[in-house]
Amino acid sequence: MHAFELSRDHQEFRASVAAFARERVAPFAHEWDRAHAFPLDAVREMGELGLFGLTTPEHLGGSGGDLTSLCVAIEEIGRVDQSLGITLEAAVGLGIAPLLRYGTAEQQERWVPDLAAGRALAAFGLTEPGAGSDAGATRTRAVLDGGEWVLDGAKQFITNSGTAITSLVTVTTRTGERPDGSPEISAVLVPAGTPGLTVGPAYDKLGWHASDTHPLTLEACRVPEENLLGVRGRGYAQFLATLDEGRVAIAALAVGCLQACLDAALVQAREREVGGAPIGRRQAVAFQVADLEAWTTTARVLTHRAAAMVDAGRPAAEVKQAAATAKLVATEHAVAATRVATQLLGGYGFMEEHPVARFYRDAKVLEVGEGTSEVQRLVLARGLGLPVDW
Repeated sequence: MHAFELSRDHQEFRASVAAFARERVAPFAHEWDRAHAFPLDAVREMGELGLFGLTTPEHLGGSGGDLTSLCVAIEEIGRVDQSLGITLEAAVGLGIAPLLRYGTAEQQERWVPDLAAGRALAAFGLTEPGAGSDAGATRTRAVLDGGEWVLDGAKQFITNSGTAITSLVTVTTRTGERPDGSPEISAVLVPAGTPGLTVGPAYDKLGWHASDTHPLTLEACRVPEENLLGVRGRGYAQFLATLDEGRVAIAALAVGCLQACLDAALVQAREREVGGAPIGRRQAVAFQVADLEAWTTTARVLTHRAAAMVDAGRPAAEVKQAAATAKLVATEHAVAATRVATQLLGGYGFMEEHPVARFYRDAKVLEVGEGTSEVQRLVLARGLGLPVDW
């Protein structure tokens, strides 16, 4: 078997998820997109299929699978609906993963089983109006008072934070100051419905219309001291470690977008005729489709490589480089692919009835979320030993 070829089990799993996506997602994706409707029933079906529990240990209600399995699932869901694909990616990569990696046994037992079953969703509150990748700019604060953390601040662009089944938001927050004057950043678990936690109106987004994204406000929001996640003062470092795997999963979502564009372009090249012959006979069209194939294959191999490195327990520094490479290449190719596919479809590609138009809108944020393309280049340059700063 080739180093990055999927195992038979992974291939069979891919086929089952692809069938679900074709039958239970694809027919409704356009409707969800137009209505800006979060597909709660589909999310619950995905939970019943075990997709949210893929990387969760069996004793917490999951299947004890690997990151490669999650990437396969995200790719196949994202191949028909990027909104549902990001819902899965964020729920597992940002919602469940920090609890599995840093949570206490009590925290895991309280929250993870429902999350793994798709009965609940968790979000991660990192980004603020003036802070994202820059930890020092975090303004949300938490102070201890009588055995409770009291949080005040604001978060924005938080996926899965306002659904009917959202149970938890993990918030990065200042909990003090280090000796050198830099902020001490920690992570605190804030249950949905906690007094003082306000979920703002859903954003009117360019794409990902059927995913759930809200701003959050915390005002004198009190949670127990034991809701600290992991080590005090290590919240941002914990998030960065979690983010490496999340970037691999985002790359998988981009692969789904690429494959969808290739699928649409092939149909057009074979069936659309000009002068009595399929347009695929024309070199200009054939070369564009060939580019889509090359981009899709490249992105998929890089994504599977990075996932395999995580699954094999390779050193964190190697995983970071592989994850950044996969995310950078896959997402930038995905954006380019939607432009090529839309061009090949001509007027049809400009019509909202065609999935390519939706993918065109959805793709851009792939270069932004969980670390922009510029951040990925920064990670790669630093990994090569270059003394680059912001």
